[in-house]
Amino acid sequence: MFIQTSARRAALRVGVGLTAAVAAAVSLPGVAQAHVTIQPATAEGGGFSVVAFRVPNERDDAATTKVQVTLPEDQPLGSVSTTPIAGWDVKTSTRKLDEPIDMFGEQLDRVVSKVTWTATDAGLEPGQYQDFSVSLGQLPESGEMVFQALQTYSNGEKVNWNEVSADGSAEPEHPAPTLSIGAAAAGQASDEHEASGAEASQSGTDASDASASAASADDGSDSALPLVMSGAALVVSLLTALLVWRRGRPAHGVASGTSRELEDARR
Repeated sequence: MFIQTSARRAALRVGVGLTAAVAAAVSLPGVAQAHVTIQPATAEGGGFSVVAFRVPNERDDAATTKVQVTLPEDQPLGSVSTTPIAGWDVKTSTRKLDEPIDMFGEQLDRVVSKVTWTATDAGLEPGQYQDFSVSLGQLPESGEMVFQALQTYSNGEKVNWNEVSADGSAEPEHPAPTLSIGAAAAGQASDEHEASGAEASQSGTDASDASASAASADDGSDSALPLVMSGAALVVSLLTALLVWRRGRPAHGVASGTSRELEDARR
């Protein structure tokens, strides 16, 4: 009886330990992503791309009511298109360039400098996030684009997401959302150049669908790992508990022998 009780206690301790480990592992992805980021984080250079600025609400007692994104000044883009988002009003600000840029043969001396989303309802409540999608083009051929995001809460607090790590060894407290740009695959650059005019004039609905697809794919990849880890840990926990219980259970033959000896002693 004592052996069985000890075995059960040991199995319980193992199960509790594994459960705590799973909880910690599952919670880590959410902690790591509690910043304003760009989804997807990479894009092919030289063309157009639909990306979303993913904004989480990091406060427990206030809602996010405004998000303002500032585009890089040293990398002006000739085309910046937004898409309607329910519950949010979107506006763009422009700036005049010192030197015009070429956009498919057209010289542009004014480009979009900021995009601002303002909540028309309650805004982004605690525990929620929102993807703010834009279509950008023509992207640089390579490198990266560093944006700045200003998040405003209903209590008046403002958080600037504009910090860049000096040496890349540690992430700053409020990292700037960054888009990594890679070279286009061979044979695709010319096709994208010919189709870029049509992509730039896509309707808001088309851009919204593309953004929703990208966000859905990203959410699926983010959530798959914690689920797999949880399932594997549960199986290990059950197997461990079963083995410990069976080792602590007395053999049937021994128990029967002990009973016969007691009966003989009584006689």
